[in-house]
Amino acid sequence: MQNYAETIKNFVGNHTVCLTIVLSAGAVLLALRRWKAGGVCRSKVRLDGKTVLVTGANTGIGKETALDMARRGARVILACRDLTRARIAADEIRQKSGNGNVVVKKVDLASLQSVRDFAKDITENEERLDILINNAGIMMCPKWKTEDGFEMQFGVNHLGHFLLTNCLLDLLKKSAPSRIVIVSSLVHTRGHIHFDDINLDKTYTPEMSYFQSKLANVLFGRELASRLQGTGVTVYSLHPGAIQTELGRHYFPSLPLWKRMLLVPLMMIFKSPWEGAQTTIYCAVDESVSNNSGLYYSDCAPKKAAPQAQDDAAAKKLWDLSTSMVGLA
Repeated sequence: MQNYAETIKNFVGNHTVCLTIVLSAGAVLLALRRWKAGGVCRSKVRLDGKTVLVTGANTGIGKETALDMARRGARVILACRDLTRARIAADEIRQKSGNGNVVVKKVDLASLQSVRDFAKDITENEERLDILINNAGIMMCPKWKTEDGFEMQFGVNHLGHFLLTNCLLDLLKKSAPSRIVIVSSLVHTRGHIHFDDINLDKTYTPEMSYFQSKLANVLFGRELASRLQGTGVTVYSLHPGAIQTELGRHYFPSLPLWKRMLLVPLMMIFKSPWEGAQTTIYCAVDESVSNNSGLYYSDCAPKKAAPQAQDDAAAKKLWDLSTSMVGLA
């Protein structure tokens, strides 16, 4: 025992600097982790008798959002492309929430026909829609195209939700006061709407496409809020934070090894899906924002969006272009 204690003492004495660095780094990571956790929705609002629709609700923050809505007593519709995973998620949500009123419906946001069919199902079979949460998304994939020939990230992240929202507006107005929540990202600050090359056929990078689609989300929310004034339907866009989800499944493997090695420790400070869902939940239910519309949120608080996201002329131009692209004109 004495030899063991002496060995430990000698090790500590010989490696004081290294141990100090490791402990300091650990303390810094812990502090960053707590800081990155962000805000928490404190609202205790019940949603009994209300209907909530969440796209992409079979995993990540969409699943956590759906679980929270179910725990508040809402009828929750999981709108997903993968029905097998969605049914597994729905079973888990029913079990954890004690709410059996959780249903699964198929929608593929990369197909305008699928979106129209889904919206028709909702409008014909649902009596009300109180909260629409446009959560689903794809991030930094290769140059893929949707069924209708649109660039995939712009097509799924923006156009699919644009069409879906417009198709459900009458039901949302009928159910007013109601809310539309659009999950965007902080990277909208790096985005630019390429009106002369909206599908990025001339120049494509996964990053450029993703940034454009997330800026489109904020501009869509801004213009939509303007058009819905006086209807009782309010609109919110938000940044959920850097989160440990499957969203980066196309991005991470494409990185050089050295970048992946650098990212691994950084991922330790990413938000959990529960933490990442908090701002979405806040925008969906918090009483303090019930009369606000068209604002951008992060960490359960309003934040100033990028200058290009506050451009009303660009928002109107994007609306008109999107209307034409999805066939609503």
